[in-house]
Order: sequence, then structure tokens, then C-alpha cells
Amino acid sequence: MSWGAQYFYYHCPKCGKKFEYALDLMTEFGDEFGNCPDCNVPGVYEKDGARTPDDNEYYEVE
Repeated sequence: MSWGAQYFYYHCPKCGKKFEYALDLMTEFGDEFGNCPDCNVPGVYEKDGARTPDDNEYYEVE
């Protein structure tokens, strides 16, 4: 059993920004889910799951 939101963690291959998307926003963002919020290019998947200890390094896309 998991508690709390689930996140997908990415980094941008163009600018290097680290960012995260909450899984429940997948339907809101559609095909742009996982894109860099600055460059709008698909992010490179790193990991997914509940919040991680290094979560503060990632920008939360809302």
C-alpha cells in the first residue's frame, strides 16, 4: 500500500532542469505530460514513486 501522491521524475535533455509530475495530472497534461516546463521538450525519465529524499532538487509541475 502506498500513501500520498505518486510522482514521475525527469530531467530535460536540453536545459538540464530536473522536474516532477504528479501522476494524477496525467489526464490534465495529456501528451505534454513529462515535458520540460521551460523548453517544452520531452523529459528523460529517471524514476517514479512516492516522494523521495532528493525531491527538493526537482521542480514540481502544476
